[in-house]
Amino acid sequence: MTIFIQSLDYNLWDCIVDGPNLPTMRNENGELIPKPRTSYNDEDRKRVQMNAKAKHIIICAINSSDFNRVSSYISAKEMWNRLEVTYEGTNQVKDVTTRP
Repeated sequence: MTIFIQSLDYNLWDCIVDGPNLPTMRNENGELIPKPRTSYNDEDRKRVQMNAKAKHIIICAINSSDFNRVSSYISAKEMWNRLEVTYEGTNQVKDVTTRP
């Protein structure tokens, strides 16, 4: 799936690996909180849309059992991390050594 996502748009892959960097703002206590949608600028919308596209691709590629595991996550990165943990060790590649 990695290659498929990268081939669609490498920015999608960056969003999954690095996180969506969703828009935030500081509240009166100086804490970072999610920025209200009504105050999004064009750059904020691009970041949110990139995350939504990445989530869509992941959801379209998984079965219903996996969907139930990841559907509540906000970011594609969280979804991807959960799937990695779930399938950790199941995609093993045999160690093939060449002998002279």
